[in-house]
Amino acid sequence: MRILFALSMLLSTAVLCTNAVSERYRKFINHHVKGDMSENRCSSEIMSRGISKTNSNECKETNTFIRANTNTIKSICERAGEPYGDMTKSLQPFSIVVCTLRNQGARHPRCEYRGQARTRRIAIKCEAGLPVHFERDIVHFEN
Repeated sequence: MRILFALSMLLSTAVLCTNAVSERYRKFINHHVKGDMSENRCSSEIMSRGISKTNSNECKETNTFIRANTNTIKSICERAGEPYGDMTKSLQPFSIVVCTLRNQGARHPRCEYRGQARTRRIAIKCEAGLPVHFERDIVHFEN
């Protein structure tokens, strides 16, 4: 009976962890993935996706969109990335759009962003083979 209880607790924990990772993955996709993102759509895209500082209605200072499909980005967590501290950095550069807040101190719905297109390698946090956090774009590599 104890073994059955222990197994059910272990299974419940695994399901909860999987659900938490799945939720963070969905948030990552919402905040950072748009294959056809344009640098002049930052304000409208951030507004329509409800992106703001965590637990706040304050405008986020910067937000980066990766111009790629989800499978390409997921591959960084598998075979197309390498360790970068506690993150994983892409082996290849990505086309990205960095959206920077123009009106400092603003709150939703008055966030206005300026976009800039770049090609950079990216550093992301991976959990259970899925990207769950965008850390930064990388211009120079540290040895």
